[in-house]
Amino acid sequence: MSNPKIETPKIPKEIPAITLPNEEMQPEDSFHTGLISDCIIDNQSAYKVAFDKVIFRNVTFTRISMKDIELTDVIFEKCDLSNVDFGEATIHRTEFRNCKIMGIDLTEATIRNVLFHTCLADYATFRMANFKQIVFQECSLLSADFYESTLQKVYFDNCQLDRVQFTGVKLAGIDISSCEFTSLGVSIEDLRGCIISRGQASVFASLFGLILKE
Repeated sequence: MSNPKIETPKIPKEIPAITLPNEEMQPEDSFHTGLISDCIIDNQSAYKVAFDKVIFRNVTFTRISMKDIELTDVIFEKCDLSNVDFGEATIHRTEFRNCKIMGIDLTEATIRNVLFHTCLADYATFRMANFKQIVFQECSLLSADFYESTLQKVYFDNCQLDRVQFTGVKLAGIDISSCEFTSLGVSIEDLRGCIISRGQASVFASLFGLILKE
């Protein structure tokens, strides 16, 4: 796959370490320009918290509900965001690198210029999210749910897509030819214009009850 042009996070080369407050975050709290590393962020439920020009490194998020979170120019490295609730998030120029995001909830999120690289994203929920300029690279997305999401310039590069739910997603122009799967939740109408490999044709034939004759 040719590397698509997505905007990368704009973060200064030298950034200070920052420590989050021990008390509970408040709605519309804002954190910017710093490194948060080697810690656990636990039991936070603030609404519309914003992070700008922040690197999270080796951070575990537990019992997190941060609806409407705003992430701009953010990098997550080797973080565990499993089961966090980032519903209705706004995420722009952000990278998730070698992260565990199993069961993450990004329902109705607006996601722009985001890279997911070697992430474990099984059972992630992206229902009704709006994606533009996104790369999923070498990710496991087993049973992830994209129900009725909007995909514009979204690239799946060598991903595991088995049992992904694409119902209500227009896949025209979306290239999944380098990915592996044995079944998908998808309709014939939504699949129109999707780019697949010759080997995947037999998978879709069986999905729709067709019999391929050699």
